[in-house]
Amino acid sequence: MSSIRTGLRRRLLTLLTATAVAVGAALGLAAPAWAISHSSATSQLRAAGISWTSSGNCSDRYVSTCTSFEGIRQATIDGIITFKRASGCAITITAGTEVGHASGTYSHWNGYKVDIAPSTCIQNYISAAYTYVGYISGWGYQYRAPSGNLYTLEGNHWDILYYTCGC
Repeated sequence: MSSIRTGLRRRLLTLLTATAVAVGAALGLAAPAWAISHSSATSQLRAAGISWTSSGNCSDRYVSTCTSFEGIRQATIDGIITFKRASGCAITITAGTEVGHASGTYSHWNGYKVDIAPSTCIQNYISAAYTYVGYISGWGYQYRAPSGNLYTLEGNHWDILYYTCGC
């Protein structure tokens, strides 16, 4: 008798979970962000026409001269792809989730950030489309996208913090 109850409870829990997911999707609620593999990220970037470079010519997350996407959030990959499409600019990523960046919740290591090489196209798009926040001492010139994502010109690269997948 208890095995029947256990089975019924399991089925009821599965039904309730599926219903909650379906209602959330119908209401347009976002799914939680998740970390993806380096190979999944590079496949998506390549398909979108986004390149990346590494001063060490490697992708080991534990080597600071590599450019790794291991553990990057899907929302970050979606964000840089959205940015490329919206701006029409060529994008070259120069840093991902590898060691050597500042720590914190919204960090490179935790998959929230990428660095990209600067260009006139990128500068013109960001300064025209986003709100100038100001000069952040020790960091650089910062702009906020309507999505809330932050673009900071840190001398020789743009440091981009993706809270959401919008650009």
